[in-house]
Amino acid sequence: MTESGRLLQVIVCAAGAARDVGRLVTLAQDEGWTVQVVTTPSALDFVDVPALERQTGRPVRSRYRTPDEPKPPRADAIIVAPATYNTVNKFAQGIADTYALGLLAEAPGLGIPVVVLPFVNDALATRAPFRRSVEGLRAEGVRVLPSATGDESRESHPWALALTEISGKQARRTRADRS
Repeated sequence: MTESGRLLQVIVCAAGAARDVGRLVTLAQDEGWTVQVVTTPSALDFVDVPALERQTGRPVRSRYRTPDEPKPPRADAIIVAPATYNTVNKFAQGIADTYALGLLAEAPGLGIPVVVLPFVNDALATRAPFRRSVEGLRAEGVRVLPSATGDESRESHPWALALTEISGKQARRTRADRS
């Protein structure tokens, strides 16, 4: 159990908008979430790790734990933001070659609500592999939002949209668990 009882994992990929993920963390904390930031290995160069650790009070995770490290708590919900072309495609294919993708590979099977906020340019977003991946993820119950642009990252809108979506999914899941 976490401090608030609700653990949100924010999975951050290597896109320019990653530098602003602290905005999403603030919004989530304002809604009562305990936030655990997980980055892809490449995203470590895009975020301010010490600032995120101060903000969340938790270490930023980017690798699998060693056998002697305690198992971290399971997330109640996951937001992938910014989600890159590669991550969306690998997630859809069930590829778990990083810690972040391993969490995502398991989430649908565990019933953990997942919202994906892609930051993908128009050329990549129109590619057939990406469109198939989005369609496949949606078929598994993953909410994939419309792709945001780099200009939108400086605003709170795409971050707030992802949080609103996950909060709604979490509320629906909680109601279903009670019935």
